[in-house]
Amino acid sequence: MSWVSEAVAALTKGVAAEVRPRGGSMRGRIEDNQLVTIEPIDPASVVVGDVVLVRWKGNYLLHLVKEVDGERLLIGNNVGKTNGWAARSDVLGRLKETPAAPP
Repeated sequence: MSWVSEAVAALTKGVAAEVRPRGGSMRGRIEDNQLVTIEPIDPASVVVGDVVLVRWKGNYLLHLVKEVDGERLLIGNNVGKTNGWAARSDVLGRLKETPAAPP
């Protein structure tokens, strides 16, 4: 089972998912194969700067919310690409941010 399938299965049951996303599009925020937790949320609570698991053109992306316009979210990666607008209702969960290590 892929990390996306695991996350979607857990989130649709209303439970958090611990997964290891693959790829480099979120580097600097999420590294390839880094263990992260995605928590179920109310899509109405999503704000700019959140990293969300969102349905996107038949797939799922763990991407950054770059702009909010009512019921639409502009999503993109952490290395400069903007994918486009997604409906709030397509958000399945939000990345649980881990606190930064003290200096």
